[in-house]
Amino acid sequence: MSKSEPRLTLAQLAQLAGVSTSTASRALANNPLIKQQTREKVQALAREHNYSVNAAASRLRTRKTHVVAVILNLIEHTEQSITDPFLLKIVGDLNKALNARGYELLLSNSFMATDDWANYFISSQRADGMIVIGQGKSTEKIDNAASAGVPLVVWGEPKTQAPYPIVGGDNYAGGYQATDCLIRHGARRIMFLGDPEHAEMRERYNGYCQAHRDHQLERNPALTAAIDITSKTAYDYISDWIREHGLSFDGIVCISDMVALGALKALKERYVSIPGDVSIIGYDDISLAELMHPSLTTIRQNTQQAAEAMVAELINQFEGKPANPHVIETTLITRRSTPHDPD
Repeated sequence: MSKSEPRLTLAQLAQLAGVSTSTASRALANNPLIKQQTREKVQALAREHNYSVNAAASRLRTRKTHVVAVILNLIEHTEQSITDPFLLKIVGDLNKALNARGYELLLSNSFMATDDWANYFISSQRADGMIVIGQGKSTEKIDNAASAGVPLVVWGEPKTQAPYPIVGGDNYAGGYQATDCLIRHGARRIMFLGDPEHAEMRERYNGYCQAHRDHQLERNPALTAAIDITSKTAYDYISDWIREHGLSFDGIVCISDMVALGALKALKERYVSIPGDVSIIGYDDISLAELMHPSLTTIRQNTQQAAEAMVAELINQFEGKPANPHVIETTLITRRSTPHDPD
């Protein structure tokens, strides 16, 4: 098509491709519901005739953005940030899962999004729905958005009673697996690094406590540390503890791998043998866990499976279908920060 010729319309493009206008529109958006052969044919014709989608006009017609806001629900006064490897892992898997269903990802955080998420994201047509990463200590902002009718899914503690679907790992099982592993390998004074006031951490803490009961091992409440989810906080806490109390623990269950890496650094700087003197277990199985020395035993959460479940449940809401919570299985990954079972 020359520059002097009128611009090809979507209806004309659809006619050239021998498909309906709606099919042509979906093919141009690379919607996976349209056969790949059809998508390729329509897209090739669009390139040949210099056809481009007027995204703004399309959104005005449909009042749909085909964008999903992913909100990192960071805790107030926390040092945790978007650079946390586990958060990046979830966001990366969500991006793939959303793209596969024809949606784009808009990344934000709870500080930027103000208090009125429904107005900020949905009424302003920034996004069609929301995926919230983390329940935090308070679910007020999430609850308000749900009350306003916003389609949303939350990554958090899936056993929580809520009017919206929550997808998350089996936190109770993960906390139990980690503690049971340490006790079976001889640990008797096990520290818990994490804040039980958070729903996910509370369930991991409950698993930690149950493992003590099942092994008839007395638990010392002083060894529970409600710290921030960062390596620096863990490093400072372990450093201060040893300075004040000496090495009065022989195992640590950490709420995240980043927390574990901070504890590991503090112990290594004081020439504490790991796992000879202290065994450590992290949570999340980030890529750094395997690269550390010693490599970190951890609880793996399948973030790809979780991301696909979150996207599926959000789209169910878009389509007026019921949406349900999902519990993602956890797996103990044994490495060198804990003793190995004999062959």
